[in-house]
Amino acid sequence: MNQTSQERPLRIATRASRLALWQAHYVADLLKSHASERAIEIVHITSEGDRDLTSPLSEFGGLGVFTREVQKAVLDGRADLAVHSLKDLPTEQAPGLQLAGIPERGPLYDVLIFPKGSASVSSLSELPPDSRIGTGSLRRRAQLLHQRDDLQMQEVRGNVETRLKKLDAGEYDALCLAEAGMVRLDLLEHRTSLLLTPPEVYPAVGQGALGIECRDDDNETCSLLNEISHIPTKAATAAERSLLAFLRAGCHAPIGILSHIEKNEVRLDAVVLSGDGQELISASATGSFEDATEIGIKAAKKLLDAGAGRLISIADDS
Repeated sequence: MNQTSQERPLRIATRASRLALWQAHYVADLLKSHASERAIEIVHITSEGDRDLTSPLSEFGGLGVFTREVQKAVLDGRADLAVHSLKDLPTEQAPGLQLAGIPERGPLYDVLIFPKGSASVSSLSELPPDSRIGTGSLRRRAQLLHQRDDLQMQEVRGNVETRLKKLDAGEYDALCLAEAGMVRLDLLEHRTSLLLTPPEVYPAVGQGALGIECRDDDNETCSLLNEISHIPTKAATAAERSLLAFLRAGCHAPIGILSHIEKNEVRLDAVVLSGDGQELISASATGSFEDATEIGIKAAKKLLDAGAGRLISIADDS
């Protein structure tokens, strides 16, 4: 006897890290408020990026390293929806899936985290010469080097807790991490940190937001995800992702972006850097929520006219 849709559990595919599970349970709570009669199950998926914690992210081909296998679980029916950090989700939609849910955005910026017991730091200029900074992000690396070319940028892998253990063991003088992850895991208030904000350091496309995918023929789940979406966040991230797509750049490219929401308008400020941080090109565009995709394209064209294509190409080849 077949179960009706209301009787079947709503299954959420997610990576098994503590942060990914926080995100999945957050989405589960949002869904319960709109579909309280449905049971919800969490389906744990291990990605290639989770299994190999030693190779640099660039060696995985960049795009979709943390999302592919979670998406596959939805496509093959093991799950009904997948929860991602939106900054990790490629702009090219996977066949058979749709990005149907984007809840209200969380904390937006990056932070430098220092070893336990460190004295507070109020600016990047106060870091000691040749400080060792742990980050796996070319965007963060380039922007930090643009501010301080003496900084020693070092690769770091693993979940947030693993990285913090390496920091406290003395492998780095500081880690550069997303503010959202530290806040969601309740780790930020217990550490010495420095918030990194524009114009010094711009966030990644989609940073702080969650992206929820379902099968493109699953109208019921799509409708539920639309109900838990946040219209301003959807508009802002649509503009950001359209810029990234038009530039034909991956989510790990040296591109920083900041969306400003005012009434029903989005202002997009974007930067593209060389991998070594020595060159920087910037552009801005503004428009209504309805024109979000065009805002991103407009800013991307300005960046390309100023020579951003060359910087992206060099970064892709490095």
